[in-house]
Amino acid sequence: MYLSSLRELALGSRLKALSDHFYQAVDEVYRACGAGIESRWFPVLRYLRDVGPTTVTDMALAIGQTHSAVSQLADRLVDAGMVVRQRDPHDGRRSVLALTEAGDRALGTLGPVWLAIRRGMAESLGPKGVALLDAIDGCEQALAERPLVPAILRQREALASVHVDIVPFEPALSEHFRRLNQQWLERHFRVEEVDRALFADPKGTIIAPGGAIFFARYADEIVGTCALIHEGEGVYELSKMGVDENYRGLGAGRKLLDAAIAEYRARGGRELFLESNSRLRRALAMYERAGFVRQPQVRPGSHYQRADVYMVFRGA
Repeated sequence: MYLSSLRELALGSRLKALSDHFYQAVDEVYRACGAGIESRWFPVLRYLRDVGPTTVTDMALAIGQTHSAVSQLADRLVDAGMVVRQRDPHDGRRSVLALTEAGDRALGTLGPVWLAIRRGMAESLGPKGVALLDAIDGCEQALAERPLVPAILRQREALASVHVDIVPFEPALSEHFRRLNQQWLERHFRVEEVDRALFADPKGTIIAPGGAIFFARYADEIVGTCALIHEGEGVYELSKMGVDENYRGLGAGRKLLDAAIAEYRARGGRELFLESNSRLRRALAMYERAGFVRQPQVRPGSHYQRADVYMVFRGA
């Protein structure tokens, strides 16, 4: 599933989807069994039966929902005849929610249904169901001890002082070279055979013949890459420039470009060129600022079917 690939970033969406699935399943069971309640009513009704008359504020705190959500749910239950609002016998200034006789009767018949739900969950989910409940318990406890929003904001503040740095190729980073470029190509064009050959063995096809690969690293995450491919006799191609689109604005692309140009100069290269596509206006503008000049024709013997732009480095 797509959301699963986003991990923590889609946690709320994944839990919402699971929540909706369970609500719908239990509602279907209740209807099949002739129960007179809905799954979303369960926490309020069960709490009132087990604890007794309760204020909306105390109910919201007990079941982990907002005051507004509990109040709206209470209105529905009052309309359904399951709950009544009444004065608190201990404090006439407050109103409390209380279970009606109809609500109590409805709950009193549900023991076999709830047992079937427990056993059906165990049959369907198996050991993963137990692990899920344990994980939810642990998650709730952790969030109570270490609230999420302050933790995220502390991390964001810490990242504000972090800068992108450029690191050279090492075999452990090969997968990032493939990932970043393939992600970019699949989004904008398509992966060609020449790309697949480079991804399969970047050390053998780029490093060994005298080229170089650079990576942009931000807070220990690899967010960009580019390659300097040695064509022979002092001629180099700037290629495989890919930056994770989630990390725009950090200057990673320009830092990679500058590193590749510096390496080309350090090696005494006599020609540096790149091939690109006219759709990539932002990238082309960056190349021009760095000293690349667009040529009137595509490069003879172009490496890529997608290339309709040929640029040569004329920087100082």
